[in-house]
Parts: sequence; C-alpha cells; structure tokens
Amino acid sequence: MKATVTYTCSSCGARSSQMLGRCPVCGEWGTMVEEVLQSAAPAKGVRSRSGSQVQKLQDVSVQDDQRIDMHSAELNRVLGGGLVPGSLVLLGGEPGIGKSTLALQVLMQLGKTTTLYASGEESVKQIKLRSERIAGTPENLYIVAETSLEKILEHAKTLKPDIVVVDSIQTIGTEAIEATIGSLSQVRECAARILQFAKETNTPFIIVGHITKDGALAGPKVLEHIVDTVLQFEGDQHYMYRVLRAQKNRFGSTSEIGIYEMQHDGLREVTNPSELLLSSNRDGLSGISIAVAVEGVRPLLIEVQALTSSAAYGTPQRSSTGFDSRRLNMLLAVLEKRIGFKLLTKDVFLNIAGGLRVNDTAIDLAVLVAVLSSSMDIALPTDCCMTGEVGLAGEIRPVNRIDQRIGEARKLGFSRIIIPAGQKHQPVKGIQVIEVARVTDAVRLLFKQS
Repeated sequence: MKATVTYTCSSCGARSSQMLGRCPVCGEWGTMVEEVLQSAAPAKGVRSRSGSQVQKLQDVSVQDDQRIDMHSAELNRVLGGGLVPGSLVLLGGEPGIGKSTLALQVLMQLGKTTTLYASGEESVKQIKLRSERIAGTPENLYIVAETSLEKILEHAKTLKPDIVVVDSIQTIGTEAIEATIGSLSQVRECAARILQFAKETNTPFIIVGHITKDGALAGPKVLEHIVDTVLQFEGDQHYMYRVLRAQKNRFGSTSEIGIYEMQHDGLREVTNPSELLLSSNRDGLSGISIAVAVEGVRPLLIEVQALTSSAAYGTPQRSSTGFDSRRLNMLLAVLEKRIGFKLLTKDVFLNIAGGLRVNDTAIDLAVLVAVLSSSMDIALPTDCCMTGEVGLAGEIRPVNRIDQRIGEARKLGFSRIIIPAGQKHQPVKGIQVIEVARVTDAVRLLFKQS
C-alpha cells in the first residue's frame, strides 16, 4: 500500500500535487489542506448500485405521494414541498446556531414515523436531556451515539427507518480509508457511502455539517457537490431569529426561506415575520424606513435603520449589517451624484433590524431614504413603506411580485406605499399606491410631507 500526499482546497474541492497559498480554481487564499491518500489494490472510489438497468424515461413511473411531510410548514417550504425519499440533505451552519436542535425537533414532530438520530457529538443521555427541553412526544424516534459509519449504516439497515439524521458528518469516520476523522478524505468518503446507501434503500438522510464564519472549514463546501440539497441555517446568535435557506435543491426552488425564533424550549416557526420585525415605537425617530422585500415567494416588511455622524477621524466609515456593503457604497455614490447630498465627511452605519440578511435589491430606495432621514434628522411618516431598486442614473427600477408586496403592506396597516413608476399592479382598496420614477421624486415627496 503506497501513500500519496495531495493538497485539496477546502472551499471548492480542487486538488493539487503541491502546496499552494492560493487555490488556482476558486482563487481563495489559505484553503489548501494536506491530504494523505492510501492507494489499495481494489479501487474503492468506484461503486455500482445494485440492480441498475437502462430504462426509457417515459417508462419510469413516479408516484404522486413521493415527498415525506415533515410536519413543519417552514421546512416543507424550503425543501420544495417535503422530503424526497432517497435524498441526501446537508444542513450547514455556524457552531451554536441551532442545527442539532432543529434536526432533533423535526424528528420529534413526525409522530408515528420511524426515525433514527445518530450523533457523534453527544451521548444518549445528553440527547435525552435536550429532547426534554424541546416540546414534543416522539413515538418511534430511535437514537444512537456512534462515530463509526459502518455501525450507523448497520443500525439503519436493521431498523429500516423512514428518515435518518447524522449529527455531524465531521465526527464520524469509515474504516475504508486511513485518515483522521474530520479530514477531507473521511468527510468525502462518508458522504459518498451515505449517498449510495440512501439511493439503494430509498431512505432519506439529513447530515449536519459545521462551518466557520468565513466558511473555511473543510467539509460542507466539498459536500455540496455530493448531496442533493444544501440547507443553510443562519442568523446572529445575539438575536432570536434564524433563517433557513436552500442554497442547492435538485427537487425544488432555491429561492425559498424559512424563519424560526429561538426560544428556551426549542425553535418556533414564524408564520408572519413582518409583525415581529417591525418596531412599534419608531414614531418621531429619524433614520428609520420601512422596506417591502421578498424572500422566495414570501413578502416581508423589514425595518431599515441608518445613522450618519461626523467622522471622528480622517477617513469616514461605511458599515452595514444585514446588507451588502458594496451596494451601500454604490447607493451613497448615487445619493451624492444624483441628489447632490454630500456625505464625504460623515460616517454611515446601516442595519437591518432583527438580525436578518436581505439580498433583495428592492430595498435600495428604503436604504437611501433612511440615510437621508438620519443625516437631515427628519423622521419619516410612519404610515408609509416603499419598494424599488435604484439604478446608477437615479431611476427607480421595477421589482417582482409587486401585488404581493402591496398586499402585505395593506395587511399590516400601512396606508401608503411607494413603488416604481409604470409598474403594473392590481388595484387594492385601503392603501394608496404612489408611483415615483426617480429618487429625487421620492425624496421630495417624503420630506415635504414629513
């Protein structure tokens, strides 16, 4: 048996025969990790699924009830309607964000469904203590504390559960290769064997993976090419809200999100996040605007907070939480060029309330208005919200799902909403729809009536 040393990028999985400071494929620095490969006589990397045969696509029968109901509206939405049998799902997130709590809580809600929870991090007593803290009455939930992949698959083969959770993929290892548990070789080999077992037995697996804040830990980035679905569980540990996103989904859309609230007895699903994300005491406060964003197909009303102050040092600061800092700099340049508002000597701080991170460009108008409100120290009307993407020429560009945005604003009691000019929408009673074509029109409208 001959040992071969190779270097693998923990970010994209690219391999190199020599140590490099920067990955030549993805361009990340410091991600090349040494990996020792043992070459045996038989090729272990080649596997054949038992019973494989060539079929016509039109002859393959698909049942209507293939997806497994997870008894969680938020999780079902993110998965695309439920868990597909035989699929491999990766649940990733930072340490301490609540991945294990979410996985165990989902199994406890399934009732009579036979499930297996395999943990390589906790003992069975520790799992029992955590289950008592989480509300639920599991009937057929089986647990095992094991770090050997062969033993876990043997238990799954004997028990024949409907769903298997492995927590976490970095803490289990296989005897097929000689490598340290948690290394790239072990993580990749364990994931490949779990995938083979899931496809052959039609058993869905949910594996938990840890990443650091910068995503540099080997494991989840490599696993993304193997698994069917990648779920990212994110949020600030100092806030109680958690967001579940689908970064990859072979059986559904990747634009859906699920929102949870961390409580002392587990995670609670947030069915109407807009009411919780808006504060009721913003009357008379400058630097606060309400934006109507859409995550997936769900409209959200979020509170955009901005603060501008005189720079204490020579170089002004530009800081944003929950919003892309590069887009903030672009919007500030538009504010200076198109409106003539100078912020060269002021610090600008931007925050999305609730600890959420929003990628919808439709909140651009709310960001600009919040910065202006803080700089001028003029409070905005509390009955008005807005949506619209800002272009480099200062124009307000159309956004998607405008009817859902207007309906959400009306449902939460807003009497006015500012939208891009010329965008077609259905007439709605109880709310005034104001169309603006440029940023200057919106600024003139809001600060004239303030």
